[in-house]
Amino acid sequence: MTSGWGNSKARKSVEGRKLQIGGKTYERGAGTHAPSRFKIATGGNALSFSAMVGLDDEAGGKGSVVFRVLADGKVAAEVAVNGGDGAKELRADLAGAGKVVLEVTDGGDGMHFDHADWCDAYFTFRDGTRPLGAEALSRQLGILTPPAGRAPRINAPARYGVRPGNPVLFKLPVAGEKPMNVKIEGALPPTLAFDNATRVVTGTLEKPGDYPIRFVAENSHGRDAKTVVFVAGEKLALTPPMGWNSWNAFAGRVSDAKIRAAADAFVRLGLDEHGYSFVNIDDFWQNNPQNGRTDPTLAGPERNPDGSISPNSRFPDMKALAGYIHSLGLKAGLYSSPGPYTCGGCTGSHLHELQDAQSYAEWGYDYLKYDWCSYGRVATGEGHIYHRRPYFLMGRCLRMQPRDIVFSLCQYGNDAVSTWGAEAGGHCWRTTGDVFDTWPSVYGAIRAQAPLWMHAAPGAWNDPDMLVLGRNVWAGGDGDAGSSRLTPNEQYTHMSMWCMFAAPLMIGCDLENIDDFTLSLLVNDEVLAIDQDELGAAAALVKNDTAGGAEIWARPLAGGAIAFALLNTDDEEHEIAFSFKEFGMRGEWLVRDVWRQKDEGAMSGGYAASVPGHATHLVRLSPLPGACLDPRLRDIRDTVYIDTDK
Repeated sequence: MTSGWGNSKARKSVEGRKLQIGGKTYERGAGTHAPSRFKIATGGNALSFSAMVGLDDEAGGKGSVVFRVLADGKVAAEVAVNGGDGAKELRADLAGAGKVVLEVTDGGDGMHFDHADWCDAYFTFRDGTRPLGAEALSRQLGILTPPAGRAPRINAPARYGVRPGNPVLFKLPVAGEKPMNVKIEGALPPTLAFDNATRVVTGTLEKPGDYPIRFVAENSHGRDAKTVVFVAGEKLALTPPMGWNSWNAFAGRVSDAKIRAAADAFVRLGLDEHGYSFVNIDDFWQNNPQNGRTDPTLAGPERNPDGSISPNSRFPDMKALAGYIHSLGLKAGLYSSPGPYTCGGCTGSHLHELQDAQSYAEWGYDYLKYDWCSYGRVATGEGHIYHRRPYFLMGRCLRMQPRDIVFSLCQYGNDAVSTWGAEAGGHCWRTTGDVFDTWPSVYGAIRAQAPLWMHAAPGAWNDPDMLVLGRNVWAGGDGDAGSSRLTPNEQYTHMSMWCMFAAPLMIGCDLENIDDFTLSLLVNDEVLAIDQDELGAAAALVKNDTAGGAEIWARPLAGGAIAFALLNTDDEEHEIAFSFKEFGMRGEWLVRDVWRQKDEGAMSGGYAASVPGHATHLVRLSPLPGACLDPRLRDIRDTVYIDTDK
């Protein structure tokens, strides 16, 4: 259910209070705000709809709205309500209707105070039938990623950041049929070593500078070669981090055994062949003084006598666990909070920041997610200092360690973190609250990125939260994973847009129970190449047709290509089109459907595609000889500000 202000809520008003109209409280229904729409696939089985409707008392007797029921596009019932009218009955005959829309519009005087409630609302269906799922509103996309090729394909980033003197651990991502011979062509820096059996580079680079290394992979079906520049300097994460995080799979039930099993599955599924490298432990590896009363695995001292952090009994040896992950060529990550406790009530890093950073480095961890959580209880300072102090502090502590540790700031986009996260030592920072496997949550995170594209760059990434594709705890119950509540189309949008944003890609599903569809979303190398493009230029919203439910996002890619995402925000299929002129594109461009990995041909006037409801069509346009952009544009994103039709 969409809402013109705030968010629609089940069994509550739009402001989160009890549903109340004319002094009467209703236990069931939904609160929203005009303009609002809610579409249901009834499949021809609904007989009628009934509700008591009105403006919630929280609007103070103001506002005016029209409640309307549309059955297959035709008005089946309509009731106008003014503030102070009290609740009115609305009844609609729906016999034979395949799709029904519950709509609230303003009453002609604007949307102010239009806090609209659908109370005691219910559908009557034929015996033995019920509403269809959201996927019935539009055709759903199946597996689009073509079967993996047999020839080698090196999926490494063009540039890889390390700090001088710190240990290097880099596993070359290369897909293709085994056996395969992978080797270095040319000289390897003498302080580095390459194991062609494991495809892992180890060692150190003592002096700052660029170190190009050319990798070659060959098998009986072909050959691929790519040069990766190892950049020894101050920046890490020159492309967005890719990996897996435990929270969406296990929540508070994580353990050493589950992390090892996830790492094994990570390699068995070949995720490391497509660029994923981190295996990250989220909350609940520490002791928990509250939950420890009922769960003995979480009971124990919060810290050791010397003040160092004490892992809980589920994690008997943190160093050995990191070593196991490293033995697979992967990197290990951890989670903490700048507060005294984490979000789950486990021990945080407050007053022990340097000591914890030292422990993480000594254990061999390569990534830290640092979650605000309880820090508000102990925060000091005002304004910017209040929000930024703990991240600057931990950033300095991590920088002091003789180990490269990617620093992920998790404070939900507060205080415009995109403008200062890199200065605090961060490599990525959350720009939203937690993202769940629902369309409003995923789409809300997408829209939150619209003003942030200018803050993304190599080593500095906007993070709209972990991926909620596949089986996850939000869809399950009591900490168990369940099948995603996102439709297949919505999962395509989720993955497509995260790659368009140059966002970190942290898989959250249960890897041991992954299905073919979810895996196909995660291993499309052409889609991942957009996320990992060396320019690090995040997409901007270059065209927004709210009436037509269409958004077009674009980002420049290395070599002059442009990635376009055609996002259908409506739940029914529509054509989305743009002219090259409106984006300042001149000449002919080769269009490639990225999900299907298929060329669509050379085009000069514009582009159009029919996009299913809530899906995203992802294309890469490469300039053919003579093609270019309007000279007023630095890149395609400047069309946000410059009208090239003028």
